[in-house]
Amino acid sequence: MGTELNGLVIVTVVTILLLQGSWMFRDAERRGHNKWLWGLLGLIQFPTYLLIYLYFVKRKGRKA
Repeated sequence: MGTELNGLVIVTVVTILLLQGSWMFRDAERRGHNKWLWGLLGLIQFPTYLLIYLYFVKRKGRKA
C-alpha cells in the first residue's frame, strides 16, 4: 500500500513539473524571452519558478 502511494505521488509530481516546464517554455517563446531558461527552471520546482515567471514576464508584458 505504501509503495503504491509513493509511486502515485511521484507520477503526479513529474506530471506537474513537465506540464509547468512545457507551458513556461512555450509562453516564453511566444513572448520573446529565453525559452530554454524558463523551461528548465519550470522542470526544477513547483510552484516557485512559476510564480517568479508570472510576476516578471507577465507583468513586464503588461507595461509594454
